[in-house]
Amino acid sequence: MPLPSKLRGLCLIIDQDLLRVSPINAMTQALSAGARFFQYRDKRGTRKHIYETSLELARKARMAGAMFIVNDHADIASAVDADGVHLGQDDLPIECARKLLDKKKIIGISTHSIEQARAAEDAGADYIGFGSVFGTSTKDVEVVQGIGKLANIKKAVTIPVIAIGGINHSNIRDVMQTGADGAAVISAVFSASDINQATEGIIRIIQATGT
Repeated sequence: MPLPSKLRGLCLIIDQDLLRVSPINAMTQALSAGARFFQYRDKRGTRKHIYETSLELARKARMAGAMFIVNDHADIASAVDADGVHLGQDDLPIECARKLLDKKKIIGISTHSIEQARAAEDAGADYIGFGSVFGTSTKDVEVVQGIGKLANIKKAVTIPVIAIGGINHSNIRDVMQTGADGAAVISAVFSASDINQATEGIIRIIQATGT
């Protein structure tokens, strides 16, 4: 699997709809605090805007030695030479996305059950996102999965598991203690008054768990 050591720890999702600053400014602040795993998500922008922003973010991440993944759009991930793409259950099937990407690129997929997680691994996903672990204001959540299910998912697959959904400074320790390889965070960092400080704080907690 490509870049396995980077599929760990803090994954920051730069969500266009939640930013108080520009995406590149948000990434710059988080990079200075030590973050090295990013995903860009824009559910409402035009494909041209997503491409142009992703291109800028991919260049910034590459210069910093960080990993950058585009949400949803495998073709845009390929066009900007991102490290990979993250897919939802309603996006392109993994095998189709793989045809659009260099074989060394990473494909992750959001999952919400053991069945989906195992299917993703069987289809060739490099990692899975699992959630929503907690309730979250950043996305409509039908089912809150909880810590117990996260631990079960980690036991059910051999590829890295990134927890997502409502994760913040107060609960990320519990998340990482399940054995999860990483945790995706959005508002706990990018809605904070100080992105740098918020990033540093979460990284310290993750490091304290030994991840």
